[in-house]
Amino acid sequence: MRRHLATGLTVLLALGIGYVGISYLFFPAATAPQFGMAVWPEGDAASFLATKGARDLASGLVPLALLLTGQRRALGWVLTLWAVVPLADAVLILSTGGSVVTALAVHGLTALALVVTGVLLPTEKPAGTRDPIPAVSLQSSSSSR
Repeated sequence: MRRHLATGLTVLLALGIGYVGISYLFFPAATAPQFGMAVWPEGDAASFLATKGARDLASGLVPLALLLTGQRRALGWVLTLWAVVPLADAVLILSTGGSVVTALAVHGLTALALVVTGVLLPTEKPAGTRDPIPAVSLQSSSSSR
């Protein structure tokens, strides 16, 4: 059960941030206001949004690559450490007068989901293992012959 939960959360997080990355690459003006910042760069400075899009897309691809190659322990560490990114985003939003709701609800909850998933992965049981069941002996208990 834990393994399925960790896998499902990993896929959701990876696809979610990958989608955000693609959105910033192809629809930056429509996507940017959803980030929570009070003001976004305009004109030539708006190319920053493509950089954010590339970062977010890569942030979605790396966990999928680790998942597909069976590197679940490394994946757990990566997800746990990547919680710094949405936390930093939340601090940036709050420090520039952006949306408190977005900073906490979107970025704070994303950081929490990353940590929870990251902790689940290295603590799960390997696939195919079960709790040990004591063996039952079918031989008679008398040993005298």
